[in-house]
Amino acid sequence: MNTNFFHLTLELFVGFFALLVMTKVLGKSQITQLTPFDFISALVLGELVGNAIYDKDIGLHYVLYAVVVWGTLIYTIEMITQKMRKSRPWLEGTPSIIISQGKIQYEELKKNKLDLDQLLHLLRDKGVFSVREVEYGILETNGAVNVMRKQPLDYPVNRDLQIPAQDVYLPVLLILDGEVIEEGLAKINKERSWLIDELLNRGIEGPSAVLFAEWQNGEGFEIQTY
Repeated sequence: MNTNFFHLTLELFVGFFALLVMTKVLGKSQITQLTPFDFISALVLGELVGNAIYDKDIGLHYVLYAVVVWGTLIYTIEMITQKMRKSRPWLEGTPSIIISQGKIQYEELKKNKLDLDQLLHLLRDKGVFSVREVEYGILETNGAVNVMRKQPLDYPVNRDLQIPAQDVYLPVLLILDGEVIEEGLAKINKERSWLIDELLNRGIEGPSAVLFAEWQNGEGFEIQTY
């Protein structure tokens, strides 16, 4: 019994870290731009590992073999699509214009197995609550819909409002869950003592009392306590 638990624990650890390494190798696009093929591939990879772990007749080396072979196939497809542009429509699919000049393209909806209720849901995800607001709508390969609003309903940008150009700075995270982010302090060339003094000046005992704190050049602190 103890031997079985040991082997199961070992296979779980190996399977877990093998999937972790494979995820890092395949890159962030597997998550941020998940196409239907990527989704199915991820399911199959997890299923291979799960079956290999819980099948007593399959050893540890089979777990690694399944992960490496399947991961290699996915990686190969990614490399092909990066190097060969003509392969992308076949392997990744192509975006479809499902709304053109304010009109729903019904044939494109049928081709992509998308009904009107699903289309309206995807539009609401983009803050669009009526098709009449949309000039063009594009169904991306990962299933998301991006829209170009009709000109009278589109948001103005700073240039339209003739607002003078200003420098833009990224906010820097300094405290998260009560812990000081040393990398953030290094980015703004500040010491931990400076941060603590700033908190004390605001009546906050210390970092442990802070849920979230960030610093932005020109804006100063944004602090939320527990």
